[in-house]
Amino acid sequence: MQQAKAIVRYVRIAPRKAQLVVDLIRGKQVGEAIAILRHTPKAASPIVEKLLNSAIANAEHNYSMDPNSLVVSQVFVDQGPTLKRFRPRAMGRASRINKRTSHITLVVSEK
Repeated sequence: MQQAKAIVRYVRIAPRKAQLVVDLIRGKQVGEAIAILRHTPKAASPIVEKLLNSAIANAEHNYSMDPNSLVVSQVFVDQGPTLKRFRPRAMGRASRINKRTSHITLVVSEK
């Protein structure tokens, strides 16, 4: 069973937020997964859709698989490096804001 993979790294979205979108398409057929992502009003859905299209293109070009028979076999989100920023608060204090990043990996395979 051949697999094609696409990875996007250092995406400026928190892993917890990306995880919600990724869970929707795990195990689905590629056409169905694209339809789900198009109709999901989350910030991560266009990012994941672009990644899915990249994985389909990789499967088609590098492994000459049929794009109609592809399934999202694996998809997961890992935490990337966190950008640390500070925000001024009352009485001269400062509080930290963590701007989290994600690494998203998507694997498609023929069923």
